[in-house]
Amino acid sequence: MNTKLTLTIKQEIIEKAKQYAKSKNRSLSDIIENYLKLLTKKETKSTSNLDPSIDSLKGAFKMPENFDYQKELQDRIEKKYL
Repeated sequence: MNTKLTLTIKQEIIEKAKQYAKSKNRSLSDIIENYLKLLTKKETKSTSNLDPSIDSLKGAFKMPENFDYQKELQDRIEKKYL
């Protein structure tokens, strides 16, 4: 169930936030809701030292099954330094 919320925010920040939301093809309400979800998310027992906003992205990208991390790393290092 959605509930209306009234916030008091400086006008210039509201305008910048609206522009940002429009540039991302999202509503300002959606952005704020997702931010609040992130802030209030119960911390899981994680050994990660990553910032929670970065840690939450884990698993969002699926690697191909045949992806060879070591080979990719080696290729990129060779390309950069050779």
